[in-house]
Amino acid sequence: MNLPWPANPLLYEINARVWLRELAGGGAPLRLDRIPEDAILRLKEEGWNALWLMGVWAASPAGVRIARDHPGLREEYLRALPGLREEDVIGSPYAVGAYRAAPDLGGDEALLRLRERLAVHGLRLVLDFVPNHLARDHPWAAERPEVFVQGTEEDLARAPSDFFRGPEGRVLAHGRDPNFPGWSDTVQINYASPAARERMRGELVRIASLCDGVRCDMAMLLLPDVIERTWGGRLGPGPVQESFWPEAIAAVRALHPGFLFIAEAYWGREAELQEQGFDYTYDKWLYDRLRAGDPAAVRAHLGASVGYQRRCARFIENHDEERAARAFGGGRWLPAAAAAFGAPGLKLFHEGQLEGRKVRLPVQLARRPPEPPDPEIGEGYRRLVAFLREPLLRAGDFSLPEVRPAGPGGVSSGQVIALLWGPPAGSTLRQRALIAANLGGSPACARIPLSSALGAAAWVLEDRWDGSRYEREGGEMASPGLFVALKPHQVHLFEMRPAG
Repeated sequence: MNLPWPANPLLYEINARVWLRELAGGGAPLRLDRIPEDAILRLKEEGWNALWLMGVWAASPAGVRIARDHPGLREEYLRALPGLREEDVIGSPYAVGAYRAAPDLGGDEALLRLRERLAVHGLRLVLDFVPNHLARDHPWAAERPEVFVQGTEEDLARAPSDFFRGPEGRVLAHGRDPNFPGWSDTVQINYASPAARERMRGELVRIASLCDGVRCDMAMLLLPDVIERTWGGRLGPGPVQESFWPEAIAAVRALHPGFLFIAEAYWGREAELQEQGFDYTYDKWLYDRLRAGDPAAVRAHLGASVGYQRRCARFIENHDEERAARAFGGGRWLPAAAAAFGAPGLKLFHEGQLEGRKVRLPVQLARRPPEPPDPEIGEGYRRLVAFLREPLLRAGDFSLPEVRPAGPGGVSSGQVIALLWGPPAGSTLRQRALIAANLGGSPACARIPLSSALGAAAWVLEDRWDGSRYEREGGEMASPGLFVALKPHQVHLFEMRPAG
């Protein structure tokens, strides 16, 4: 039985292997069913709705070997983890050897027991589904080679980074993104093959019996035109006619109606994947605009339809991106986080982000270097997450207020982003929640016109960021607008209610 999902959920990504080793004090990882109760309670108290445990599936022996021998990757490992040991390299979790929880983590039985314990505390479990490829030594490579993209001897000679010699001398294709060379530890699924589609649909249905949602890796690679662009001419009798996603999502939801689908998606294909059944799609556009420090582009992006916004997965860090404390240094992390997570949609946080970690760990490693926590960043995220848990920001109506200059020549207002949450339609509540964030590195002043529905009476604005309290007249907040003066990278997290 799946726990129902709240609107605008808070999802916490954890590198399972690293976490389980640290909980064990180093060495062999804990089994999934032996995670201490206080570790689960801590996650509940921090306010998460769900955990994404990245990297629980059975490893690929070939993937481990390739990860250890790859010269370019080894340089990356050493930059992230001085004192690297061979046993620290455990292979990529995205070269899946089998969709079974790894034996040393206790297998599927331990995974199900963990899910039950999480559910007791209202925590849902999200796992990975990697639809484009499997590990190159997956049993199907020998047993059912027809489910993979085949190559020729000429392909192997011409593009050895994209093809390899598999079992019984067959030439098979590595999984790949059309813009980059193949991933050498993987083999590419052929979605023109009915057998491949049936088998991958079956794997997805099975995964759904173990968790409450999946994060689908590089989901746009399965769109028919992308498959044709990448593999056209090598797919068999004809091209892929229909996307895999609608049929697979429908098959899962026939058995698990509340199951959640998250798409890692790029290239402007997000709305298309939402239409095909995904609950949420990665919002890399917003991440890039925040990282570029472009308030006008951020504002334009957040002005898209609320229906689309509500199905975006927001982040300023995940295992593929630079650590936010480094990417948004100098205090920029705060307004970036307020703008990203204050918008509607799923809010994706990454383990270590809340402590201000700066080392991005390659996914092939099971150990990370020690880093002292940053108390200021930790306290900042604590306040922000507490604000995001407020009922208005969970189930209210979102709008993007205009931001105007505070006076003649007030160009600094262009640095300010404002996000407003009000009661849902039909509610008698009068409270509001307003986020104002200065994305710039200099002071900014602005007027933010709010709805005339506030009336003429006085309102109390309590800033959940620093505890300050203000009283303002509703008429003034409607026109000329609420005045805000923000220091560089400052935010206001206003809880608004009628005075008295």
